[in-house]
Amino acid sequence: MQPRLLLFDIGNTSIKVGIADAVSVETTYTLRTDAGQTADSLGLTLLSVLEHARIAPQSVTACVSSSVVPAMEPLLREACQRFVGRALLRVPQDIPVPLKNHYSRPAEVGADRLVGAFAARRLFPAPASLVCVDFGTATTFDCITGHAYLGGLIFPGVFTAARALAAGAAKLPPVSLEVTADEPAPGRDTATSINHGIIFGFACMVEGLTARLARQLPGPVEILATGGFAPAIARVSTCFDHVLPALLLDGLRQLYMEHS
Repeated sequence: MQPRLLLFDIGNTSIKVGIADAVSVETTYTLRTDAGQTADSLGLTLLSVLEHARIAPQSVTACVSSSVVPAMEPLLREACQRFVGRALLRVPQDIPVPLKNHYSRPAEVGADRLVGAFAARRLFPAPASLVCVDFGTATTFDCITGHAYLGGLIFPGVFTAARALAAGAAKLPPVSLEVTADEPAPGRDTATSINHGIIFGFACMVEGLTARLARQLPGPVEILATGGFAPAIARVSTCFDHVLPALLLDGLRQLYMEHS
């Protein structure tokens, strides 16, 4: 019988929910991270997600999560047990990540970064090194050589930077962070100036940092982009070899399949 997996990538801003079988993530949903809700409200939301996906709760084989928000874990654990009838398996606490962790304090590495590094290596085993760029609340750069996680860099996320700019400048208007141009142009209004500044600014930042990191790694090196904002940055940047918005969810799927 094919396993049916309910996957959770719990970030500071949002929870990515994936429904997967043994070979792929079939569909994804995005929920707001809210540690102030109850386990019942979260569980009822999960039932709505499953209903929309036309998945019966009793057909779920396992619930698997990685989290950088400790307060969400007991809520999700209770919600999965009560409403789906499955214990929550956490990465790396219940399912270890089979990568050598070269962090000086390995426990400091966010579970999402390890899962992304693992998934990148499983999908692309040939290159000597990989740099995985995740566009979330923070923009993280994670370096993998062989089967070792070397560490990386942490930079503010796209939305985080936009919110900080708006909070620090009262007269700036809200912006969409949507850009259709292929190159930055001198903005003739404030919204365009901000949109182009942030989007193309992040593209240049990522191009520069990945190039500098790649020079320090054994080659060949391939660059991956993931996270919800990855396609928008990748559209105006030339540095990415692969764009995989659901990389972390697929990593959770692969970890469960290898562990079970």
